[in-house]
Amino acid sequence: MLLDLHGDIWTDVTVKRLEGMKSVIKTRHLEKFRKGGLSGGVFIVWSDPPHDKRSRDRMIESLGAMSAELWENKDIIQVVTEPDHFLEAVAADKLGVMLGIEGLSSIGTDVEMIYAFERMGFRLAMLTWNETNDLSTGPQGDPDRGLTDYGREAVRIMNELKMIVDVAHTNEKSFWDIIETSSAPVIASHSNVRELCDVPRNLWNDQIDAIRQKEGMVGINVFNEFVSKDKSEHTLERLVDHIDYLVERMGVDYVGFGFDFDDYLNLDTLASFSSSPDHGLEGLQNIGDAPNLLAELERRGYSSVDIKKLSGENFINFYRRIRS
Repeated sequence: MLLDLHGDIWTDVTVKRLEGMKSVIKTRHLEKFRKGGLSGGVFIVWSDPPHDKRSRDRMIESLGAMSAELWENKDIIQVVTEPDHFLEAVAADKLGVMLGIEGLSSIGTDVEMIYAFERMGFRLAMLTWNETNDLSTGPQGDPDRGLTDYGREAVRIMNELKMIVDVAHTNEKSFWDIIETSSAPVIASHSNVRELCDVPRNLWNDQIDAIRQKEGMVGINVFNEFVSKDKSEHTLERLVDHIDYLVERMGVDYVGFGFDFDDYLNLDTLASFSSSPDHGLEGLQNIGDAPNLLAELERRGYSSVDIKKLSGENFINFYRRIRS
């Protein structure tokens, strides 16, 4: 089993369906999924730039595109709402897909919309992307601003609904506010180690420790600017250094893969948060290259049992802790 804990796939589905394409996943992505051995994961709805300026409208467009795509692809996709659904999907030779939301700017202060998202099948959400919104503060926002009262209520509602709270795109103040507010484990679904690459989207040691203390988990991110500031280290091997670091600090049971591959995003969207057109790693450009990662882990001495944990079992067990 191989789960990607953060894929912006619904962004590409929305863009292409609005252009008139049908069955986008089968047309554009299924071959790569099969080549990489992908079993499923968390597929994300996101108000992608420049649509972040009209986030409510973009959310409606994305929900429509996602729902139509799911209807057309019932033969290859099973929506996951409980931990064992991942295993059921594998047994049925389908992709097990958990629905997630990257940033809740679209709801403003209407936190009761989270109940509606849960009824639609969503099981994971981030309060913010990079922006500052009515709930929380992203990494580009005021470092002294964290969660608002609405944001704290949003976390409490997600805890009540046994949804996953994802801290991947919070600034440090918001991160600690979530740690304090949440009664359940949290995940940083696509973040790396700040001691190895000092960028705001990565995690300091005390943040890693806090996630571990709450029985949460971290998913590593292949975005090369989060792997190293040295372009010569934009490699698969350097990414595995981040995995090694997290495993040593947290234990092998609390780490996974939140790849965040950029081939689901168009160039205009990518240009809004990166100055480079190249965001992949040597040896790991898209999900089709995932076997290279597993081979490198084996080369470094990870057992087959531990590789299975990192590849998906850890996330299923984490979700069991949320739902218990």
